[in-house]
Formats: sequence, C-alpha cells, structure tokens
Amino acid sequence: MPEEIVRAEGLKKTFTLSKKQQKIEKTGETRRIAVNGLSFSAYRGEIYGLLGPNGAGKTTTLRMLSTLIRPDAGDAVICGHSVVKEPAKVRDEIGFMTSELKLEGFFTPDYLFDFFGAMHGVEKGILQQRKRELFSKFGIDRFAEVQVKDLSTGMLQKVSLVISIVHDPSVIIFDEPTNGLDVLTAKVVTDFLAELKAMGKSILLSTHIFSLVEKICDRVGIILDGKMAAEGSLEEIAQGDLEKSFFDLYYSIKGETV
Repeated sequence: MPEEIVRAEGLKKTFTLSKKQQKIEKTGETRRIAVNGLSFSAYRGEIYGLLGPNGAGKTTTLRMLSTLIRPDAGDAVICGHSVVKEPAKVRDEIGFMTSELKLEGFFTPDYLFDFFGAMHGVEKGILQQRKRELFSKFGIDRFAEVQVKDLSTGMLQKVSLVISIVHDPSVIIFDEPTNGLDVLTAKVVTDFLAELKAMGKSILLSTHIFSLVEKICDRVGIILDGKMAAEGSLEEIAQGDLEKSFFDLYYSIKGETV
C-alpha cells in the first residue's frame, strides 16, 4: 500500500466578486464558489496532476494546500499536518511554485536564494552547496548577480523554481509549471520534476496541458467547476486518449454535445 502524503477532504472556498469583476463577466453574482467539496489523495514518490480548464478551481486548491489561503470548509493533511491547524508545519514540508510569484526587481538570484534559505532555517554550508548544485543545473550561475528585472522570463521561472525548493521539501506543489515557458526551458523543468520523483519526492501540479500530464503524471484528478469529476491512474483516466476522455467527461457533465 503506497504511503499517503497529501489527503484533501471536502475543501471548499468561496470568493466575493467585486463590482468590476461583475461588470467584466456580465454577471449579477456577488459570490462565487471556486472549490466545492474537493477530496483526493496523493502518495509518496508520485506525480499527481490536477487537470482542468481555466477557472476550474485548480489554483485555488493549490493555494489552500500551500496555506496561502484558508479553506471555508474542509481540511487537508500534508505529511501528517493539517493546513488549517498546523500551517507552519505544513510550510516546512512543502515547496510551492507559481508563475504569479513576484520577486523584487532589484534583488539578484544569489541574494534571494540566501534570503529564502535563511528564512527556512537551512544551515549555511548546506545552503551554499544546494545553491551551487541548483544554479549549475538550471544555468543560473552565470546570472547569479544579475538583477531580477533584467532576467528573461525563462530564467526568472528557473530562479522562482530553485527558490521554492531551497529547503529540500518533501512535497513540491507546482501551479502550471510550464506556463509561459519556451520549449527548452519547459523541458528542463519537466526533466527536473522526473528527477525529484526519482528521489522519492511527492509532486502535485496543476495544468490544462494534456501532453504534460501524459508525459510525467502517475495519477490524475480531473477538476471541473470546483469538483473532482474523475480520479485515478493515468491509464484509468486516459483510456488510451486523455484528451478524448477529458472532453467526453466534460460534455457529459455539462450536458452538452461537441
């Protein structure tokens, strides 16, 4: 029996829509349920993918798991710690990466790695060793003293990645890990995810890209309208054609036809 590392139970999150959002979306709704009773499990040494369209609730789910926002109802346990009751202990166990991570433009990758390492309490000698290894792997070493504002999008994504795992976390959570990356940088990131899996890390990612799920995920949960529509191994969900299986499920739930 595989070891359960992440267990989400009945996660729910509702947001208030501003008047501007209501106008843009041409709706009279004042509240919107982003995640509605979501439950699933992820296991040690696997890559679990949350697959769904934009607005399905993927990012909100990962933000709750990462303790950035608090669920309105439900809970999740990561490495034995509750995201609701023990958020600090959860943060010690996870690394969270999102394309929305904002880094001050006047800092350098070298400074930021040391800063976040100290914040996580990483011993200085170990921190410097990890910096050398990760900066070399991702080609950041040549840009270590370049200010963030002068880095390319791809290099900035790499810097964000190494910062998120500065403390060598057990669980790595990625929100759209290849979003906005060129094909070369995307390959570096996906290859690294495979390396982390081989090291026994547990990886949870969100994406809307079928090929990424097919390439690296062991298990997948399809999330639609904030609910888990289907969950299982890639083979069980894909049934030979992940894209077709996804849209068959999507239109079945929506009551529509292609």
